[in-house]
Amino acid sequence: MSPTAPIAARWPRRVRFLRIRRLGIGMRVDLVSAAVTLALVLVTAVIGIESLGASTTDTPGLGFMEVLQVLAGQVGGSAADRVAGWLPVVVTAILGGASLALSGAIFQTLTRNPLGSPDIIGFTTGANTGALVAMLVLGLGSGGATVGALLGCLATALVVYFLGMRGGTGNYRFIIVGIGVSAMLLSVNGYLVATADVQNAGAAAAWGMGNLRDLSMADTVPVFATLAVLLPALVVVAPRMRMFELGTDSAASKGVDTGRTQMMLLVIGVGFAAATTAIAGPIAFVALVAPQVAARITPSAGIPLVTSAAVGATLLVSSELVARTILAPQTQLPVGVITTSLGGVYLLFLLLAQSRKARP
Repeated sequence: MSPTAPIAARWPRRVRFLRIRRLGIGMRVDLVSAAVTLALVLVTAVIGIESLGASTTDTPGLGFMEVLQVLAGQVGGSAADRVAGWLPVVVTAILGGASLALSGAIFQTLTRNPLGSPDIIGFTTGANTGALVAMLVLGLGSGGATVGALLGCLATALVVYFLGMRGGTGNYRFIIVGIGVSAMLLSVNGYLVATADVQNAGAAAAWGMGNLRDLSMADTVPVFATLAVLLPALVVVAPRMRMFELGTDSAASKGVDTGRTQMMLLVIGVGFAAATTAIAGPIAFVALVAPQVAARITPSAGIPLVTSAAVGATLLVSSELVARTILAPQTQLPVGVITTSLGGVYLLFLLLAQSRKARP
């Protein structure tokens, strides 16, 4: 290839360059990754529609086409009431799963470590601590728990950042500090629940397992607002984030202000994690698993953000459907029970794979 050949010719044939001249926006699109993402979106939509019609009682649920007719406004009555009752849960599962996955993708890229997700490094544990303080110590109720979760997640992130990421991310320092902070916060959470009265302790424990039940459409507003604000910010900072895939020193050598960029990504990543955690509680392992699955099912060199969001949405809406129906009509499980089970299996697989790579 001649040195004067256009850069676009050097890309694989599956890559296309799209440019919106009026907005001054240009991006490379991997056609394989786009196809995988589109397939995940379709799967998520199908599972979401099935979830809207699923029954948790002895009465039969709604069929797929009947749910579509309700959504199109062609059917009313009890069928419409049932769909309306579960719609906030399904919407929160889809948006929340995407939000958690984006948070995990950001921190795994920054740390260059598959364990660098907000649930492993303690951010969601900090959100749980903030919510418990608001509910059990200050007596502020569910509204106060939401604010407490946001503040707790942000405070934990700042502590982990200044202790673990400041000056570099090598040698697993960030991960180790996060795990240590998470362990301390877990002991605090246990103390708060153990010393509370039985009724409040039960409500706090249920929230701490990750639960999408009993939501209203008003509860989806924070997730919508978070995505509306943080997604454009992530689009702007994403090119600089990609520089961290080769390390902090490499990013700095390419002119990236590493300290400022890390802080911006910290705020964005924490915002994505906190928005869902504040509503549904700490839902474990979605942020850990989704980015790694996305990286394995696409040919991308790094962690693909859009595909990660699609995997997260599919994972959480599927887990919610299983949690709601697997033991119905006797009981409904918190969605965190299902995601923790799936995440535990994946974490075991990840550790085994890493140990095999480490063998001589």
